[in-house]
Formats: sequence, structure tokens, C-alpha cells
Amino acid sequence: MSPVAPALRKVLVSGSSGLVGSALVPALTSGGYEVTRLVRSGSSGQGRLAWDPTTPLAPATLSGFDALVHLAGESIVGRWTEEKKRRIVDSRVLPTRYLAEAAAKTLPSLRVFICASAIGYYGDRGDEILREDSSPGARFSSELCVQWESACKATVAAGIRTVNLRLGIVLSSTGGALKRMLPPFRLGVGGNMGSGRQWMSWVDLDDVTAAIVHILKTESLHGPVNMTAPNPVTNAVFTKTLASVLSRPAVFPMPEFAARLLFGQMAEELLLASQRVEPAKLLAGGYKFLRADLQQSLQAILRK
Repeated sequence: MSPVAPALRKVLVSGSSGLVGSALVPALTSGGYEVTRLVRSGSSGQGRLAWDPTTPLAPATLSGFDALVHLAGESIVGRWTEEKKRRIVDSRVLPTRYLAEAAAKTLPSLRVFICASAIGYYGDRGDEILREDSSPGARFSSELCVQWESACKATVAAGIRTVNLRLGIVLSSTGGALKRMLPPFRLGVGGNMGSGRQWMSWVDLDDVTAAIVHILKTESLHGPVNMTAPNPVTNAVFTKTLASVLSRPAVFPMPEFAARLLFGQMAEELLLASQRVEPAKLLAGGYKFLRADLQQSLQAILRK
């Protein structure tokens, strides 16, 4: 990969220890970017910049950076008690607002602010094809994403190119949904979740990192951007494909009532909800997916 232009060279990344962040940092570094990790503990120095996400930032904190990729936030995995939901919201909305407000006042100004969001924005939509201009849903995960994206309004108002990454189900053997699915499927006790008819909008982790690099370079991309592969599948197809790649049967479905009993509201909004998402802006912006086929993606992941 050829070095990037000097005009966009220094990138600040929050959430660098998470699933996406830990893969993004080396991808940026190998692409010629100078990366600094925005961290919540320890001290600044040696490629690290310390911050407290619960308090506003001085604009000078972000001085000298060309782009900010904000991926930090409380894990959504777990039973969604009222306390858990409060932590999920608080770890996303206020820190994003503080970063956006500081970035808007930074001189010289950041060129790009990329902030994570999720396809939970759309809610449970059955077979409807969902693009970036589709309306939001009305439950917790949708309201969360609306607030999260709205927290970026300061950078939008300041004329900074702002991108909200609506992440789908990120596939990797090192974390996320697939890592949790692999043990039962390897034992031959995997199966459909609920009816199996709900759509799963997945994306390979390698495409997430490559697409973020593409977004940094592509001035036409701004606003919400669906970060999903162009070929979503139903849960039944996903299950069958994973079992086939592992050479295992998949004949032990989890009924809807069992999913709700185990996971509560999280099951209803994430595991059983149907979201058939199309990455319309990425495709229109010229991004070429590395792995657009689910079987190809799973085979590559499980070879690593």
C-alpha cells in the first residue's frame, strides 16, 4: 500500500483494545498513518493519549491530529438490566459529545471524525431492505444509536467531515458473536436461533478495517455509513454455512422462548431481530469488499 498524503496522516483512535480497534491500529500503521491511541488509563506518551471520557476535553487535547476514529463504549453483551443499559448509553453518548465538541474547536481543525454506531439503529424490520436513509426503529438499541449519532452534531456544524459507522455483526474468531458461537458448533450442538428467518447483516473484520481506511481517503463519504457485507443472510443460512465450514451438524435450535429466558431484552433486539442491511454508501463510494461471500469469510477466519 502506498503512503498516504501528508494532509491526512495523524490519526487518533479510541477503543483501540476492542475487537475493531485492535485490528484497525496495525492496519493504519501499515498503511503509512501515524497512530495515537486514546486511552482511559495510564499516562500520555509513546503513542498514547490519556483522557477521561466522563468529562469535557480541552480542544488543545486534539491539536495536531488530522482524523479521529472513535470506537470506545461499554460492551452490549449481557442481560440488559436498567443499570446495564445506563452504562451502555453513558459510555457512548456523553464521551462522543465531548470529543465532537472539542474537535469542533480544535485549530487547526480535524479533517475527519469517524464514530462507531450500529445497525441496531433500524430495529426489527423483517425482510425490508435497509439503507442509510431508512428510518430508525423505536426500541432501546434504536434510540441508543439515534442519540449516539446525534452526539456528533458539533463536528457536523463545524464543517468537519463526520461519518457514523453503522456496524453489523463483525465476524472474527478472536471476539464478537462468532467467537461465542464457535464452541457449540464445533461440538455439533449448534443450530438456528428462533425461527431462523431473521436476517443477519454480517461483515468480515478485515473489511471493517479496510473500509475505515477507505473512508479516511474518500471525501464523498459522510453521515451514516452501513458497515455490512453486501450479501446478508438469514439466521438459518448462517447456521448452515458455519456448520458446513466446520464439517459439523447443526440440528439443535434455540427456541425463541429459551433465548428470551437466557438473554432477556438483548435477545429480542439483537439475536431475534431481523435487519437486512445494504452498504449502499460504501458501494457507491467505490469500496471493493475483500470478502462479500459468507462461506469465503468463514473459511478465511477459521484458517487463521
